[in-house]
Amino acid sequence: MAKKRKLAIVSTHPIQYNAPWFRLMSQRDEVDLKVFYTWSQSKDKVKDKNFGMDIKWDLPLLEGYDYMFVDNTSKNPGSHHFFGMVNPSLISEIKAFKPDAILVFGWNFKSHLKVLRYFRDKTAVWFRGDSTLIGESQKINFKIILRRKILGWIYRNVDLAFYVGAANKAYFLAHGIKDNQLIYAPHAVDNERFFEPQEFYQKEATILRKKLGFKPTDLVVLFAGKFEPKKQPELLLKAIQNVNQTKTEKIKALFVGTGVLEASLKLMAQGDSNIQFLGFQNQQKMPIIYRVGSILCLPSKGSGETWGLAVNEAMACARPIIVSDEVGCSIDLVKDLKNGFIFKSDSKNELETVLENLEIQKLKPMGAFAQDYIKSWSFLSIVDSIENTLKS
Repeated sequence: MAKKRKLAIVSTHPIQYNAPWFRLMSQRDEVDLKVFYTWSQSKDKVKDKNFGMDIKWDLPLLEGYDYMFVDNTSKNPGSHHFFGMVNPSLISEIKAFKPDAILVFGWNFKSHLKVLRYFRDKTAVWFRGDSTLIGESQKINFKIILRRKILGWIYRNVDLAFYVGAANKAYFLAHGIKDNQLIYAPHAVDNERFFEPQEFYQKEATILRKKLGFKPTDLVVLFAGKFEPKKQPELLLKAIQNVNQTKTEKIKALFVGTGVLEASLKLMAQGDSNIQFLGFQNQQKMPIIYRVGSILCLPSKGSGETWGLAVNEAMACARPIIVSDEVGCSIDLVKDLKNGFIFKSDSKNELETVLENLEIQKLKPMGAFAQDYIKSWSFLSIVDSIENTLKS
């Protein structure tokens, strides 16, 4: 029997979108996997600066796979800056594991970049990130040229990159990674957790809708995420209020989350019974939350919304979506008029037009299409892609 190949993964901290496929890969037992977490202070909880609170996820993120937290000696630990990950023993710990390949998540931390550079030409160095060119100026200027040179230098240390979608692939190509160095491994969520048990989720969603004052016939637009400028929740709220001025059957809105814009959003919605807020909700509640909404809207702008995994989650819950053209997943996941709608991120008029033309009876078949379409964007697809590459 052939000896199992070894894969080391370098990541900052346990993430609810990665830990399940680490577990799946370990369960399949075709690869000897070990994950090296570089933010040792995140073992129990994560300080999220955008949510403005400590986050402790209610799902098991450290079960079913081999891992270690490598001591982080940064004076200001965290994933918000380059010097937030300083791990003097990381390279020696990886060497002791003797991997056949090293998969690094993100280059923009001191220790992660050091791993890329040190293991170049010693061990197969792989990379995973979801950056895009979205929001970048179409005019070539000094800043873009300098960025291309810096990123080209960084990615010369990478043998292969696993891209998550079309916009991410274009980004890698623009920064010097060749097409034959790119392997498709789609961005995904735990589809099964959102699929089932559907009857229970729908029952709980019906109860919650009633508590929030929504009627069964109400069209409810859901926003779920951080209340921060890049996600443009204010644009959505204002667009709904404008459209409702001329509608007999008012559109309802549910804003789920928290963040720096929370106070201003609630001020905008003061006295408007069509707008409800629910606060931060942990992972186990989200399959219910998505079903409270009739449709999800992610109106983000700029380079910050590199993908938008809330879209995957909503689709897995059989909900159609509205996204701006600057949401990274829009090219891959949103089939206009089949499972959702795309509008220009800087156009409130386009968003209002989409909202004005929503018909609740048409959303259910769109949601069914969405749920069927998202099935192939799975953790199994990621694991298959990585395992096949490691064996080749």
